[in-house]
Formats: sequence, structure tokens, C-alpha cells
Amino acid sequence: MTTTAPALLTRLRGPLTFLALIAAALLLLPLLLEPFRLNLFAQYLCYAIVALGISLAWGRGGMLTLGHGVFFGLGAYAMGMHLTLASTAADPLNTTGLPQFMVWSGLTELPWFWKPFTHPATAIAAAVLVPGATAALLGWSVFRQRVRGAYFAILNQALAAAFVIFLIGQQHLTGGTNGLTNFPVFAGHSLYSPTAQTTLYTITVLTLAAIYLLFRHINNSRYGKLLIAIRDAEDRVRYLGYNPTWVKTLAYALSAMAAGIGGALFVPIMGIISPSLIGVIPSIMMVLAVAIGGRYSLAGAATGAVLINAAETTFAETFANGWIYLQGALFVLVIALAPHGLAGLTRQAATALTRPRTRTTPPAPQDATTGSPA
Repeated sequence: MTTTAPALLTRLRGPLTFLALIAAALLLLPLLLEPFRLNLFAQYLCYAIVALGISLAWGRGGMLTLGHGVFFGLGAYAMGMHLTLASTAADPLNTTGLPQFMVWSGLTELPWFWKPFTHPATAIAAAVLVPGATAALLGWSVFRQRVRGAYFAILNQALAAAFVIFLIGQQHLTGGTNGLTNFPVFAGHSLYSPTAQTTLYTITVLTLAAIYLLFRHINNSRYGKLLIAIRDAEDRVRYLGYNPTWVKTLAYALSAMAAGIGGALFVPIMGIISPSLIGVIPSIMMVLAVAIGGRYSLAGAATGAVLINAAETTFAETFANGWIYLQGALFVLVIALAPHGLAGLTRQAATALTRPRTRTTPPAPQDATTGSPA
């Protein structure tokens, strides 16, 4: 009985901690935080969803994804397009049925690829499937050529830069540098009411929890172990008869789908999506947050995303010009002193505290004449 109880508590410690955090996020924070701060925390959780995907692709699969802002943006723009059309339909002064930026650009008819986004179900499906399909196509074409490491990271950065250039250049279709904004309604309900903001926060928390559980199950499965083997010794895995192309492509696609979901939730919470939020620098910041939290740990990656974004908000309110320097210093310190991030430091501290201390027994005094114990 004495050996079974500690083992049971060890197995239940993780699930109980997870449930406690979810309960606190759903029940306590809406009561403790004012609506503005709760809205900010919901934005941080959207980035935490993206961090979970980066942890799966980078921490588990070894794919340094420096362009995840693209997939975040695809999901965000899918939701933004629907909200823009809903706002246009609800505006009694708009007689053209077109968003204002299209009218200013001289369009007289809604573009064909905008029309399906009049339905919220289309926007939700596109926010998940379009990033996943894009990542699957890109991953399959790249991984079968055995492109990896720094070359894969540079390719991701180039993709993010090209995506931003496309959005800015197609102002009549995407809103250009201003992006999409002014979203008062969703599915016939006002997004400006406190009830709507609380509902969005609750949906974000539950979505984060569901994706965490899914990716945790994937990490603990045989597929997750195969990802680790490919990360550490891809050529050996190939010699054993496995095809790393499809294994890595699936992880990359799942990671992109998580980023798209985070982007779709971010838009109604933030109220805007623009190219400045999804370019090269935001993509690097997403990876930086995962590195600080711990890329090998899903919980660490999500925590790092929340902490980094909360720190950015705090310093922007008090010391705006110094945040970028602090951010660079944090990255250098983590890489130099804690390569496994905050999660690695926490794990080391927990191991040190739970390690049994061995007490050394002093030797028995010996008789000076015979040399035997006294």
C-alpha cells in the first residue's frame, strides 16, 4: 500500500494540475481580471495555441519553422474575411455590398473567392484546412528533397516575406497594409459586448486545452517516438525502411493547422488582422517564445508564449523602447544558459528537490593498538 499510493499520485499529478489550471482559467480569471486585461490574456492564449504547433514541429520533429506567421495569417484572414462581410451586411449605409476598401479600389463586384466566406462555417473550415493543406504541400515538396536544418528555416522565412508582399500588393483584395478591421458582429451577435468577449475567452481556453491534449497524445504515441528518431537520426530511420517525408509532413501540417486555429480566434478577440502581425519578425517572435518556454515541452512552449507576450505588453506600457533589447537579451541567455528553456529549468529543480538525500554514516572508531573496531 505504501508503494502503490505514491505511484498513483505521480500518475495523477499531471492530469490534476492540468484540470486545476483549466478550472482557474475558466472560473477565476474572468472574476479577477477586468474586461480589457481578460481580452489581452485571450490574445496571449491564441499565441499559446501557435506555440503548441511549433513545439510539435520543432521540438518533436526538429523542423525549425521560422515562417509560422504565414499559417497564423491564413487562419486569421479566413476569419477576417467572414467578419468583414458580416460587418458590411450589417451596415445600413453600405448599399454596394462590398467592403469599403474594395469600393475605394474601384471594384464593382465581390471577388469570387470572397463569396463562400459569407457563411461562418466556411471561414472556420478554411482557417483549419487551408493552413494544413498549404503546409502539407510545402512539406511534401521540400522534405522529399531532404531539405532540412538551416535551409528549411530560411525557406520558411522567405515564405513569410513573400506572403506579406502579396497581401500588401493586392490591396483591392486584402486591404493592403491596413489589413482587415472593424468587426462588430459574428453570427448575428455583437462582438463588443462583455458577454461576447467572455465567450470568446472561454472558447479559446477550451480550444487550447483540446489541442494540448491531442498533441500530448501524439507525442506519447509510436508516431511521436518516430518523430524523435527522425529528429535525432533521420538517415538511420530511412535505412530502417521508414519514409521520413510523410512523417515530417504530417507533423508540419498539424502544426500549421494549430497556427491557423490560433489566428482565427485572434481576429475577433483583437479586432484586426494586418500584414504587420504575420510577417518575418512576428514569426521569429513565435519561435523565440517557444525557445524561452522550452521547445521539448508542450506546456513549456505555451507558457513561454503567454509570458513573452505579457512581458511585451508590460514593458510597452512602461518602457516601450527597451523591450526589443530585453527580448534579445532573453534569447541569448536562454540559448547560453538554459537550452531547454524554462521547462528544462523547472524539471531540473523538481528533480533536485525530489532526489533522496543519502546520509553518510561516519566510520566506527578503531582501537589504536589492534586496528579493530572499538
